[in-house]
Amino acid sequence: MPPQPRLKLAILALGLGAFAIGTSEFAAMGLLPWYASDLGITEPQAGHVVSAYALGVVVGAPITSILGARLPRRRYLAALIAAYGVMNLLAAVLPGYGTLVGTRFLAGLPHGGFLGVAMLFAADALPREQRAKGVTQVLLGLTIANIAGVPLAGMLGQGLGWRWGFALPGVLALLAGWLILRLAPRVGAPRDARPLDELKALGNPAVVLILLVGAIGFGGLFAVYSFLSAAMLATTQPPAWAVPAMLSAFGIGGTAGGVMAARLTIRYGTWGAAFWLMVLMALAQGFASYAVGDWGLMLVSSFVLGLGSGMVVPLQTRLMDVAGQAQSMAAAMNHAAFNAANALGPWLAGLALAAGWGWRSSGLVAVALSVAGMLALALAWYQARQPGGAVQDDPARV
Repeated sequence: MPPQPRLKLAILALGLGAFAIGTSEFAAMGLLPWYASDLGITEPQAGHVVSAYALGVVVGAPITSILGARLPRRRYLAALIAAYGVMNLLAAVLPGYGTLVGTRFLAGLPHGGFLGVAMLFAADALPREQRAKGVTQVLLGLTIANIAGVPLAGMLGQGLGWRWGFALPGVLALLAGWLILRLAPRVGAPRDARPLDELKALGNPAVVLILLVGAIGFGGLFAVYSFLSAAMLATTQPPAWAVPAMLSAFGIGGTAGGVMAARLTIRYGTWGAAFWLMVLMALAQGFASYAVGDWGLMLVSSFVLGLGSGMVVPLQTRLMDVAGQAQSMAAAMNHAAFNAANALGPWLAGLALAAGWGWRSSGLVAVALSVAGMLALALAWYQARQPGGAVQDDPARV
């Protein structure tokens, strides 16, 4: 990408889009009791609103990659985040449970395509050995959303009505789309791009194995995060500020984790960074299990858990190396894999809780998923070193 005087502002606009996505995704979980009560449905039924969004991400990632293969990235990104904003605003104003589930599914469709290509866009603006920084700059929008956006959406939702919790990220997404059109460099679409070539990423073992690492290994983080608030309220008597502080601590940890992951990736390469981050995740999840029953330790464990969210950086960077001409598909599917983990982890942890294993069990389930993620990482590493393993040198080693 040629140097552009407004490039940093363009990356900030991409970060604002990621901030809107992070705010909407996680605020939907926090506001669940309020829209369940208002719509007259049970909390398990309200959980379908969250599941519908995750399903939309998984379905939308390959579809948006194919449709956007021939579009200039500036227009593609602006269109996706604008559509995201519109769907959130529709969720805020349309009545009924069915329409809420439907609009949340539709809001999930552009999620993977936008975040994946936004990270590619930012990474391509930097030298090869610094690409992880570009990924991190967009990722920070997601993590900062957990510090500021989600609490703000929660306060609006509780004070003015849950619909405001969806309206806020809707407006921010539309603003991000306008800024991207104004600030992003005008780079034409690849002349040799063929939409169906993007599907080749799904047949590339190197790509599939990295996606498997994210889908399994990241499930542990969500297994714990999904039950953090409930575990604290059920096992301790915290002050009123403790639960919001714990959720913000997770966001702060995620922000620090993204920066740390970029530095690890630059220094040790994608394989080394992914391994050490996976080890950190397993240790943090074990500590989270131990901390149950002590709200102070649970607050600390939330911060440490957030550090592991930086895992997306080395995995996204590795996908850039092995995806070939299917960069958009691989990047979008990376976020689909994380949303699959968002479904897998809480489901398994919920089974453990339903079996009567207690609140500590979610952390133990998480550790098991992290260990399984390490095995998937080892398999991906082994495959990459076989003849024809589609290996490119790690940027940190070039």
